[in-house]
Amino acid sequence: MAKKSEKSKLAAGLFGILLGVFGVHNFYLGNTGKAVAQLLISVLSFGFLSWVSALWGLIEGILILCSKPGTLWHRDATGAELQD
Repeated sequence: MAKKSEKSKLAAGLFGILLGVFGVHNFYLGNTGKAVAQLLISVLSFGFLSWVSALWGLIEGILILCSKPGTLWHRDATGAELQD
């Protein structure tokens, strides 16, 4: 049986939808590489490319919220299952 994460699927999904432009959902899940990439796209472009990070976060947020146990999007960076 896969280990359970202390992280919430609902929180991660909402972070992705609402704050994905800054990579907050990826920081929350422990995916710091992706999170820093999203943050740098927004900051280094002075906001001109922030729509790229926002769309990226929106899509990932929806994928997280729609995920089922055992799927890639239902796990944190350590591979532990998110709580529903």
